Amino acid sequence: MNEQGHLAEFLQARRSRLRPEDVGLRTYGERRRVPGLRREELAMLAGISAPYYTRLEQGQSRNASREVLDAVANALRLDDSERAHLHTLAGAPRRRGPGARPRPERVTPATSALLAALDGTPAVVLGRRSDVLAWNRPGHGLFAGHLDPDSPNDPGRRPNMAGLVFLDAHTRDLYADWPAKARAVVGSLRLTAGRYPDDPLLAALVGELTMRSREFATLWADHRVLACDVADYEMRHPLVGTVTVTQQTLQSPQGDGPTLVVATADPGSPSAAALALLAHATAPRETDRPHRGAATRTA
Repeated sequence: MNEQGHLAEFLQARRSRLRPEDVGLRTYGERRRVPGLRREELAMLAGISAPYYTRLEQGQSRNASREVLDAVANALRLDDSERAHLHTLAGAPRRRGPGARPRPERVTPATSALLAALDGTPAVVLGRRSDVLAWNRPGHGLFAGHLDPDSPNDPGRRPNMAGLVFLDAHTRDLYADWPAKARAVVGSLRLTAGRYPDDPLLAALVGELTMRSREFATLWADHRVLACDVADYEMRHPLVGTVTVTQQTLQSPQGDGPTLVVATADPGSPSAAALALLAHATAPRETDRPHRGAATRTA
């Protein structure tokens, strides 16, 4: 994965989706070889020279000012997430030799304590590549009850949420509007790829999903980005039935650590009752608890 390639592909994808009539340009009926705006048209809208924009789109200019990037973002009609993504791609440092292998991701004691405090609420801790680092019992029951609950403890067996969404039949059936969930997953991965262009594990994940899922490949090629801090999903759960949840993603203040995804429902709603039933169903049984006398030495 290469940050110059990311920048070029992102700008080209966004430019190709704008038609001249979308931005008030007259074409006088001429035929166009490729869809979307031409580079010189976009440069004119942004108030910069066509050669300069061409260099920027080709990744040959790495010193674009914030004002120039904002002008390009305005011309492309980017939303806030896309605008931030453009700044990230344009400001990424040039790669200098092979990158070091990323350090293993771990759950901090503070995050573990927070996860324990949310004992009755479905919660999952995700790494930056959407690997499941930890979950509480309701979180496991809601998102992946068909998987081994201890699998996040083994780095070699950790589920990957992006992989589950695209490659796992249970997870696909779980979401009533699967395409919306799929777009959200890809949009979030795009943001991560912009922040970490030299991450080999992320590149491997994207490569695997591209090879194994045509739907992922199509969405990835679209270069959409999406910050999914809060999203509502209707889930068709095999144990508690249809439930509408709000999935909130809580990021560390530094923005570079694991994220905590929490699923809640409107208080007093049937979905809240369904989540309460799920919490009860996944609560530890008495047979799971150690007996006080188990360690007593017999005579």
